[in-house]
Amino acid sequence: MKIAVAVDGSEYAVRAAEFAINLAKHMPDAELEVIFVADFDKVKDDHLLTKSTDIIEWKREKKVNPVVELAKIDNIKARSVILKGKPNLEIIQYVNNNAVDHLVIGSRGRNTLQEMMLGSVSHKVVKRANCPVTVVK
Repeated sequence: MKIAVAVDGSEYAVRAAEFAINLAKHMPDAELEVIFVADFDKVKDDHLLTKSTDIIEWKREKKVNPVVELAKIDNIKARSVILKGKPNLEIIQYVNNNAVDHLVIGSRGRNTLQEMMLGSVSHKVVKRANCPVTVVK
């Protein structure tokens, strides 16, 4: 079973990663893919501020690698996937095109009014992903 978890360094993403690792522990031959999406707008800002792609890559890996290492401690096959673009679109495209069996994603915790007006990444992903999605609060 291929389980994916989307992370962004937030508290909700940490909870989602913990949930995904726990889920993988109970699935025989589970593989975990830790997805991080570098948002185009944020990438431009990061590049302008640092002027170093090495620092940007290091920041991305800093958000993904702890989850991969934590999974490996529990003998779960894990790998990182770093994508670039709009998070909701990239996550949807990745899970739909890579035979992901289950996606775990954190909730940003927006209130109902904000979600109705803006929509959250997790809400958009739930609507368009072709696999079961667990949203962790």
